[in-house]
Amino acid sequence: MKPEEIYQNLKDLADRLGVTVSDQNFRKTGIKVKSGHCIVMSKQYFIMDKHKSLKNKIDILVSFLVTMDHEDLYLLPNIRELFNKHVKQEKGGLGHA
Repeated sequence: MKPEEIYQNLKDLADRLGVTVSDQNFRKTGIKVKSGHCIVMSKQYFIMDKHKSLKNKIDILVSFLVTMDHEDLYLLPNIRELFNKHVKQEKGGLGHA
């Protein structure tokens, strides 16, 4: 699966979990801003820095999504593999940058 497809599948999964992923230009803010989860008027959003590399976007979104209650949802094998890899890294203390 191509990285673009993986990222889109992660965004679709987030949507199924009730979280809207939005790629935004943080450079316009004039302040240091990081990608992350927020709740606005009871709606959940994950705001992603559109200038991050696709690999970083995937890593960041996986890091967030593994914390969500996704056990009852079908995950594509590639996505499940990413989740499992992330969990193993976290347990091993390796994490990601």
